[in-house]
Amino acid sequence: MKKLIAILLVAVLALSAVTAFADKITIAVPNDATNEGRALLLLQANGVIKLKDDAGITATKEDVEAYLTAEIEFVEVEAAMVPSVRDDVDYAIINNNYALDAGINPVADSLLIESADSPYVNVVCVREDNVDTDLAKALVAASLSQKVFDYINETYAGAAIAVAAEPTDGYDPTVDYEALKGQTITIACSPTPHAQILALVQEILAAKEINLEIIELTDYVTPNTVVEDGEVFANYFAHIPYQENFNQENGTHIAVIAAVHVEPMGLYGGKQTDLAALGLQK
Repeated sequence: MKKLIAILLVAVLALSAVTAFADKITIAVPNDATNEGRALLLLQANGVIKLKDDAGITATKEDVEAYLTAEIEFVEVEAAMVPSVRDDVDYAIINNNYALDAGINPVADSLLIESADSPYVNVVCVREDNVDTDLAKALVAASLSQKVFDYINETYAGAAIAVAAEPTDGYDPTVDYEALKGQTITIACSPTPHAQILALVQEILAAKEINLEIIELTDYVTPNTVVEDGEVFANYFAHIPYQENFNQENGTHIAVIAAVHVEPMGLYGGKQTDLAALGLQK
């Protein structure tokens, strides 16, 4: 009899645990420090959660002080993998570059999306000791050109937004382009939209006979390590808070030379097709 009671007790407890989990809304979020914090800030801005007062851009799920509209189970996943787990969770918060790679339209498909004045500006970076070189200056002028500015806004229609305050003609008058002829700038980047944007930068530099070698990478670490090690001259894949946090955690010397565009992060439906489960309306 005791054995039967024990078995029944275990069964009841297991059923209770499953039921408790089932009552929670699952949301997949990137697991790197600044992007998880960014995802949580998006939810806070929309009244879904409240973070601790001292939680900053590197907030994690442990910094959630209160769930305001629904009980949530956060599923932490490598940023590049969040789109692939979307069907297994109720919602997924995805970086726009990975959303675009997965064929997701950030403007049309998102249920929640950051405002265009997001501080998470995607930047071109080099190692600190290369900031003042003519190669860096040439790369900056091309990246912040009117051609690139117009291309971003026309091509991505809100999924990426150019931020150059004063777009250039593509060239820096202080640079000796004649001396740079035949030289190559290597740059590591994410495939979408960074590599696509860099293809236009490549054309602008080619007009001055400067080669831009575009190296596509899909993770959020290697683009910085290859620049820090001197294997690659520049990178263009991440936003300012990520780069600042990366330097702080790794003792690296990655420096921003050009702020190019913003990619508003969005929340997308998985098992849920609207915001009702979160107690919200779009």
